[in-house]
Amino acid sequence: MPRSALASRRRIGQGPIPLAEYFPAVSVLVASLLAVLPIVTQTGWFPSFGFLLLIAWRLYRNDVWPSWWAAPLGLFNDLVTGAPIGLSVTVWTMAMLALDLLDRRTIWRDYWVEWALAAVLILFNESAEWQVAAWMRGGVPFASMVPPILISIAAFPIAAWVVAKLDQWRLGSP
Repeated sequence: MPRSALASRRRIGQGPIPLAEYFPAVSVLVASLLAVLPIVTQTGWFPSFGFLLLIAWRLYRNDVWPSWWAAPLGLFNDLVTGAPIGLSVTVWTMAMLALDLLDRRTIWRDYWVEWALAAVLILFNESAEWQVAAWMRGGVPFASMVPPILISIAAFPIAAWVVAKLDQWRLGSP
């Protein structure tokens, strides 16, 4: 057997970055901050980046944080985006609990199942935002919500890829 086969593939000093356990939450916070970019539109066509990264992290690695972390992350998202306080707290926590329940009930998931789960959660998130806006007399026709929903569903694979690359970097993998 050649010596290279016996050698470890890890280099000395290579491993998880310092405070690696907090990196997923910080990445969701940074993604939520993307909402303050100076993008001017008549209708909000861009996805909820914080929510996309939250569900991408949760579907990629279910052990990076407990479900209750969705509440403070949602509160930060509400404060940054100007949504009514408690909207993202509630929706994000419900999404995390639903994913916890699905993890206990399903034996396996492939890429397409995860994309379908993300699509359902994105639809739930956008519908909740639309309903709360309607209750606050700021409602718009639901047809104006279709483009952000479709863009968010189409952007989920990109968010999942970003999360996979961030996780590799976070854990010091090549």
